[in-house]
Amino acid sequence: MSDCCDPVPYRRFFNTKEANRRLKNYRRRGLDARATDILDYLKTQDIAGADVLEVGGGVGDLQVELLKAGAHRAINIELSDAYESAAIQLAEDEGFGDRMTRQFGDFVEVQDELEPADIVVLNRVVCCYPFMERMMSAAVAKTDKHLGLVFPRGRWWTRTFFGLGNWYWAVRSCAFRGFVHSPDEIEKAATNNGFVVRYRSNDLTWQAVVFEKVA
Repeated sequence: MSDCCDPVPYRRFFNTKEANRRLKNYRRRGLDARATDILDYLKTQDIAGADVLEVGGGVGDLQVELLKAGAHRAINIELSDAYESAAIQLAEDEGFGDRMTRQFGDFVEVQDELEPADIVVLNRVVCCYPFMERMMSAAVAKTDKHLGLVFPRGRWWTRTFFGLGNWYWAVRSCAFRGFVHSPDEIEKAATNNGFVVRYRSNDLTWQAVVFEKVA
């Protein structure tokens, strides 16, 4: 594990309190808007029997919805173990305990241990990783068909928001940092490797993009 991706700051930021909040919000209101966009698009495709690989999937709410939509199984790669209890509870409550697998580690570092999946999802994950190129290289390498991403828009207000957040965590002596990587470079990392954009949505801060592998 490289120093920049030391899991300790991630565990402090993505902690048990955050996991329980995410689980509560999902049970009350369902997925957030951009995750819903990705789900709705994928439901228009033939995903029956698909394998899902989600990086940083938290409590596994999007994985549950994809399984409900016909996917066969899902695996989640996570740096923080703080989501484990809430994720297991959700999987069991939804009846998918035997079809959802969780593994810990830096996705970039453990990618060779993973089988490719029909659907790969990085929902607000690229912005938590300092080396976008490495993360995207690993993601496209493990995607057989659909790659869904949610990442920050490259606007001044988004950079300001992330800058303030990073200042706050620095003051609190936490090494976690967020990153607003170039949206164009993120997309090029996929389109230069045989993917095309099939779906796009956005709000003021976030954008969702679904790519399809065509070559």
